[in-house]
Amino acid sequence: MNVPVRMISETASPDAALIDDWHVIAFSKDVPAGKVVAATLLGEDLILWRDASGKLHVWKDLCIHRGARLSKGWIANDTVVCPYHGWRYDGSAKCVLVPAAPDQPPPLKARAFPHLAEERYGMVWASLGEPKHPVPTFPEWDDVSFRKFNTGPYFFKANGFRSVENFIDATHFPFVHRGLNGVEDAPDKVEDYKVFEDENGISTSGIRVFQPYGDHRQVPVNATYTYRVFRPLVAYFSKQVEIADRDKRHFGGPDDRFCTFLTAQPVDEVNCIIRLCVAINFGENLNEEDIQRRQDMVFSQDKDIVETQRPERIPVDLRAEIHHRTDKFGVAYRRWLGALGLTYGTA
Repeated sequence: MNVPVRMISETASPDAALIDDWHVIAFSKDVPAGKVVAATLLGEDLILWRDASGKLHVWKDLCIHRGARLSKGWIANDTVVCPYHGWRYDGSAKCVLVPAAPDQPPPLKARAFPHLAEERYGMVWASLGEPKHPVPTFPEWDDVSFRKFNTGPYFFKANGFRSVENFIDATHFPFVHRGLNGVEDAPDKVEDYKVFEDENGISTSGIRVFQPYGDHRQVPVNATYTYRVFRPLVAYFSKQVEIADRDKRHFGGPDDRFCTFLTAQPVDEVNCIIRLCVAINFGENLNEEDIQRRQDMVFSQDKDIVETQRPERIPVDLRAEIHHRTDKFGVAYRRWLGALGLTYGTA
């Protein structure tokens, strides 16, 4: 897949806080058996593939022999075949065959370069280093009362941190998502809310807004958002949705919730890929197409704005942009990024 990217004039080295973290680089369904899949994380080119047992592997996109891209290769007899000279690497990342010398054992140093990988929530998580935290927990994943759907991927020619900050900002709804998540001529007054920080990241108290098409039922709702940021590029909201028309509230319930778990794959400092897992506990008649349709609309609108933001890298120096009381969570997010010592993707 050809992914459009924003070009960057200079690059920085990723910080340890990002290297030693988990990042989503694909949906599990996009890595079928018998196929080598390419990805890029923090400027590092990778491949994904599955062995005969179904185990997923994430390696550097590099053959140590002559530097060819393994992503141009293929799977044969449960090995990845280099497209240049046919060297074969098995699931342990060891070279097991040099076709030009089939009777000789390959050099001991002939190995691929594996990275840690896990599959959770229908997503492939990878780390370029040694993660200091487990894969974040999606609160509704094990709750059988919620149905879950993966949506995306959405390719943003935009910084991952800018994209996460957009996701956790309720004040853009009436303008970026007018007629969907808000009303341009009657924007909601955002009341003061609280921000919390603990070992699992940062979060908010409830933020209440009116939305003409606030969930996949396409009915007006009063929505109360609770936001969380688990890791620098993993965010979430739980949205309580109450049908706005009192005469139709019996079609829903007081505990109806629409939750979204967002991951931003940092391709590099100014390009990212958004992937979601959506959970709902209402609307048994809603299908995957209904869920995908609304998410596609929302993230297309977000993409059109976030791609225009300047500077491309998010400023963690709070003096660089103007902030308002209603930006409290975005300000907390920037402070949190700064406290983690992040320089990659920041200004």
